Amino acid sequence: MTVKAAPGHIAVVVGTRPEIVKLAPLVRMLGDAGRLIHTGQHEDKELSGVFFAAAGIRQAHSLSGICGAARHQQMGRMIEHLGAVFCADRPAAVIVQGDTNTASAGAQAASYTGLPVVHVEAGLRSFDRAMPEEINRCVVSVLADLHCAPTPTARANLLAERVPTDRIALTGNTIVEATLGMLPDGKAAREIAARYRAEPGAFVLATIHRPENTDDPVRLEAVLTELGKLGLPVLLPLHPRTRLAVARHGLGHVLDLLQVIPPVGHQEFLALCSLARLLVSDSGGVQEECTVLKKPLIVVRNSTERPESIEAGFAHLVQPGPVIGELGRQLISDTELADRLQAIPCPYGDGRASQRIIACADRFLG
Repeated sequence: MTVKAAPGHIAVVVGTRPEIVKLAPLVRMLGDAGRLIHTGQHEDKELSGVFFAAAGIRQAHSLSGICGAARHQQMGRMIEHLGAVFCADRPAAVIVQGDTNTASAGAQAASYTGLPVVHVEAGLRSFDRAMPEEINRCVVSVLADLHCAPTPTARANLLAERVPTDRIALTGNTIVEATLGMLPDGKAAREIAARYRAEPGAFVLATIHRPENTDDPVRLEAVLTELGKLGLPVLLPLHPRTRLAVARHGLGHVLDLLQVIPPVGHQEFLALCSLARLLVSDSGGVQEECTVLKKPLIVVRNSTERPESIEAGFAHLVQPGPVIGELGRQLISDTELADRLQAIPCPYGDGRASQRIIACADRFLG
């Protein structure tokens, strides 16, 4: 697809693993018309470098001094640095994705320097202001000039907030093409699973990293304890935040019943997802990926901004506690569940979201 935007490149701002994953198809499609900027919100190799490499995209500009800083420091530094970048090499527009600190800072820096903001994955709402991500979503929504809503529910949220109809585009979610494009074939997936001694269809894949679960020792112990009661081997790629929390709370012994591995690359993670019997996570992205891979998911969170996954029947929202083990064992023992999920359409689109987003931005920029 050829981009015919106004003079100047389109800046695409990323800073975390999900942003890299979800915007990679769009960045590749933009080609020379796009300029990728990495804020460094996740700058360690485990959480960013491997994802750039696997996605086949190169970071053209990277900020420093962001990762590990307190949230208010992150925001201030990113806005300052991004504003300077935008002024020095002025783009035609700035694309931000989702609900991260990077997305909020990118939208603010663009708006303050007089640049149009395109928000990818716009309109998600948990209606839970205790979530930092919810604040970020609302801030970006106020500043965005073009809202790319992934689902009708997201579009309805924007309309309820009086966003003009002509500023909303229903595009689908780029996670569909990102997942399908990165998913290894069956043979390669089985080889990856074998590396971790995971038998296809006979293990659980879990990820836990959100502050609401890791900052509270009672919640974290409850989650990890219940994972150990599921009756199948549990593969747990340990997020750096969770690793530190386990040490801080003295919960190392709770990991003894789990198969703990280092964080894995996106392709490896998708391969493991595709072969797992059950997924357990507090991740937003996994709530979407499970609908593409047709896998059951237990979402361990207070609230979710992705009700579509639950309404479709793929995901189940629960609080830390015995319900994790009870529901998990029920889903594992349901021999007809896999066939039922295969028949359910993915609620996040047809895999052409990136193409639609670029076409909408092209029309918007004239």
